[in-house]
Amino acid sequence: MKKSCIAMLLAGGQGSRLYALTQNVAKPNMPFGGKYRIIDFPLSNCANSGIDTVGVLTQYRPLQLNSYIGGGQPWDLDSADGGVFILPPYQTAGENGSWFSGTANAIYQNIGFIEMYDPDNVLILSGDHIYKMDYSDMLREHTESGAACTIAVLQVSMDEASRFGIMNIGGDGYINEFEEKPKKPKSNLASMGIYIFNWKKLREYLIADENDPASDKDFGKNIIPNMLRNGEKLWPYRFDGYWRDVGTITSLWDSNMDMLSNTLIDLYDPKWPIRSRGSVCPPHFAGENASIVHSIVTEGCVIEGKVENSVLSSSATVAPGASVLYSVLMPGAQVREGAVVEYAIIGENTVVGKGAHIGQAPDGSEAWGVATCGPNINIRDGASVPAGAMIYTSEEV
Repeated sequence: MKKSCIAMLLAGGQGSRLYALTQNVAKPNMPFGGKYRIIDFPLSNCANSGIDTVGVLTQYRPLQLNSYIGGGQPWDLDSADGGVFILPPYQTAGENGSWFSGTANAIYQNIGFIEMYDPDNVLILSGDHIYKMDYSDMLREHTESGAACTIAVLQVSMDEASRFGIMNIGGDGYINEFEEKPKKPKSNLASMGIYIFNWKKLREYLIADENDPASDKDFGKNIIPNMLRNGEKLWPYRFDGYWRDVGTITSLWDSNMDMLSNTLIDLYDPKWPIRSRGSVCPPHFAGENASIVHSIVTEGCVIEGKVENSVLSSSATVAPGASVLYSVLMPGAQVREGAVVEYAIIGENTVVGKGAHIGQAPDGSEAWGVATCGPNINIRDGASVPAGAMIYTSEEV
């Protein structure tokens, strides 16, 4: 079944820098923005861009993610000649099968799947970024440029450039150098980790890379530099919209707060819907003494206290006299009477006991940070969790 382009979505990451929040769930399956999971964004982008065949490469804690994606119906990716396919690591007869050992190895292990569709091009995506992008625009530039690979790049400040993989551009407009987190960057075009490859060319490099015992089996560290050394044409696709890598507690909190502003990312655009597999819950309820200001409150929530500048996922509850300020409550989180949650992330089904106090407003100190409680924790009545604390179990509080 011939395809012009198929997508391979790398969704196996543990998200170790999210600590307690990803003890039992893969990062792409993390609740986000009240109504979504992180993986909803690249899946919706694929559907909206007309890419109807998506391989999802899972690894860490795959069961929940597999169940969530299912057959791809919520994203309109269940067509008869395409669809969403879960692709875990596997072992064949006579081989010593293993986990994916890098991003390039993950694609290498799925060469057989890709060749079922004989695509001209392959789109490589990450499952842990929040953004809206029309991949068909990127594919058009890729085709017109005649490049072997097109890399999506985002302009960042020069002060931030040393944190990213930086693309340097020659006079002909093509990429002529890639620097991984350079101390003295020559440009401010940061790689977004989104690539379109000519499939026949990529296949050659994947096989050569797999046979190199010194390789890290990584696109940024190996495949891209090898293509540059061999004189392949690499084209930069310049993206100027909202994009966030939610790989840390701070970035996860920041990007949830960004959802409160339509000027950053518009979730209400009917021409580019972000779809999800929604929970079956009644409408949210606000009691007679409830106060809700500048917040996202999703279905199933019961609010009888104060909620300000916060994002509440499905079935979260805020009891009378409780306050939730500049915080993220994940599905099923409960804040009991008189408790205060501020500048914090509360994991799924965690209960904040009566009169407890989680987090605090920024005080300008280096020690300040977002307080975080993992899922399924009982915070005892009257407990105090300071700014920046990370709570993994009920025993810690």
